[in-house]
Amino acid sequence: MAKAAKKKTTQGRKQDRARVAGGQKYEVGYEAQKTGRSASAVKKAVKKVGNARKRVEKRLGR
Repeated sequence: MAKAAKKKTTQGRKQDRARVAGGQKYEVGYEAQKTGRSASAVKKAVKKVGNARKRVEKRLGR
């Protein structure tokens, strides 16, 4: 019996964009460039307020 192909939705992508992966160098670098802050400041903000992009940007003063 063949497996049914999983239907791809945009839901996962939308949720992923709402988060900053503190352990991913490219995500930290993107957020640092976007906010004009250092990568270490972004990592500290993620540790302090969690990985929600809105809270991280608010913490970084954007």
